[in-house]
Amino acid sequence: MALKEGDKAPEIELKNDRDEPFKLSDLRGQKVVLYFYPRADTPGCTVEACEFRDASKQFGKRGTAIVGISPDTPKAQDKFKTKYDLPFTLLCDTDRSAAKAYGVLKEKNMYGKKVIGIERSTFVIDEDGRIARIFTGVKAKGHAGQVLQNV
Repeated sequence: MALKEGDKAPEIELKNDRDEPFKLSDLRGQKVVLYFYPRADTPGCTVEACEFRDASKQFGKRGTAIVGISPDTPKAQDKFKTKYDLPFTLLCDTDRSAAKAYGVLKEKNMYGKKVIGIERSTFVIDEDGRIARIFTGVKAKGHAGQVLQNV
C-alpha cells in the first residue's frame, strides 16, 4: 500500500554518513525533508544534493531539517558529503529497508535491462511525524526550490 499525504511517516533507523545510529523520530518537533536518491556522487544526485546544500539556510529558517538517503555505505556517503560540503545528514539504506517502507523501490530500465532501483522521491514530514507532501519521479534540477515552496 502506497503512502499518502497525512499518513504517519515510517520510522527509519539507519547508520548515517559518520557510521553512527540515526532515528527519524529523533527529529520530531521540526519539519523534515527526507529525500531519496539512487547513488552518491553521480551526476543527478550531485545536482540535487548541491541544490539542497545551497538552499539549506532557507530551509533552516523555516525550521526544516534536510536528510538525504541512498543505498550507499557510510564511507561513500561521508566522501560525498565532504566532497560537496553538504551541511545535512546522509543516511545509509544499504539493505533498502527505508526505501521499501517509503515505497520508492521501483522497476527501472537501464541500458535495456530491467532493474529494481530507487525512484528519486522526496517526503516532507511535519512536526508531528506525518507526511505533509510527497514528490515522486523527481527531476534533480530545480527540485530543492520546488520543495522549499512547500515547507
